Amino acid sequence: MKKQINLISLIVFAVVLAVQPQVNAASASATTNAVASTAAGNKSADAMTALFGDPVIAKGKGFEIKRSELDEVVSGIKSAAAARGQTIPPGQLTQIAAELLKRIIQDRLLLQKATDVDRSNGVERTTLQMKALLDRFGTQEALERQMKATGLTVAELTSKLTLENTAQAVKVRVLDATATDAEVKQYYDDTNHQADFEQPELAHIRNILLLTIDPVTHAPLPADQQQAKRKQIDDLLKRIRGGADFATLAKQYSEDPASKDNGGELPALSREQMTTELAAAAFSMTNNQVSDVIITVYGYHVIKLLDKTPAKRVALTDKIPSTNVTVADRIKDYLTQQKTERLSPAYMDKLEKAADVQILDADLKAAAAAAASATGAAPEK
Repeated sequence: MKKQINLISLIVFAVVLAVQPQVNAASASATTNAVASTAAGNKSADAMTALFGDPVIAKGKGFEIKRSELDEVVSGIKSAAAARGQTIPPGQLTQIAAELLKRIIQDRLLLQKATDVDRSNGVERTTLQMKALLDRFGTQEALERQMKATGLTVAELTSKLTLENTAQAVKVRVLDATATDAEVKQYYDDTNHQADFEQPELAHIRNILLLTIDPVTHAPLPADQQQAKRKQIDDLLKRIRGGADFATLAKQYSEDPASKDNGGELPALSREQMTTELAAAAFSMTNNQVSDVIITVYGYHVIKLLDKTPAKRVALTDKIPSTNVTVADRIKDYLTQQKTERLSPAYMDKLEKAADVQILDADLKAAAAAAASATGAAPEK
């Protein structure tokens, strides 16, 4: 079954890119591109609204959806593509927009059926997601700075997440799709999934990075700038070995956006999640040891090993690194999502018919009809 587009993923895409646990400058480039693309997309959507107004493009009993609401979400898709160096063809973009519109319509219908418990569940899940973002950024100031760059305030993001999470809570409830503890245990014990719960050895480090490449183009910096960076990293290492606080220097000098605001601290990473050079150093060090200067394709690094976690099979009660979520919780969410996606098409078709949903934009209506024909579903009017 084709997986539905998740609006939450689109809403937070540009934000999450900035906090991916990568010890390299690629995260800087992805973040810059995503932020720039999102900001440009928001300005473009505003310009279109100013020129052509903000017409209603879909409606049903109890709701209307305006063009600006869809444009905002489509900008997230464009940003996601731009961050990967991709461009979405116009024809494909119309099809994606139609699918996104369908998801927005479904969320509106589901929110009409929300109970106090559903709303409470939506708030609770949103609170956890926002806390996870804050933990990744390290400070409220850093989170707000990134949110400002993406064109959303923290309050606006919280509101959007709450609505989406509430709609999902309604769907899970009405479909009775919550996975049971027995199903979670069965999935965990299934021999086909054994490899999913094998955790490799992890190294938990702090990182100071001085870039020797342009963070946007990845082109090497001029030789004199690279020489200046080398002298600076040597001076920083000398200060650390002389007793200076590593975290304080990382906040002040590091050019790694994924860890700078957090004193250079990164989540526990496996060898595969690091560059070869960093992994070789990190996994050969002892706790609290500081490395020599490490050279990678991104620049000059100095790292400090905080601790290492031996390879093991994770238990259901273990928490996933850098989260407050257990393995059992994650499996339960996954199985619940699978059940929901399997059961929801028939229910949502029934709900849309009862609400007399109509798509008023001709291009989106045609794209929705084509998608419905391909899946065998009933098209919107």
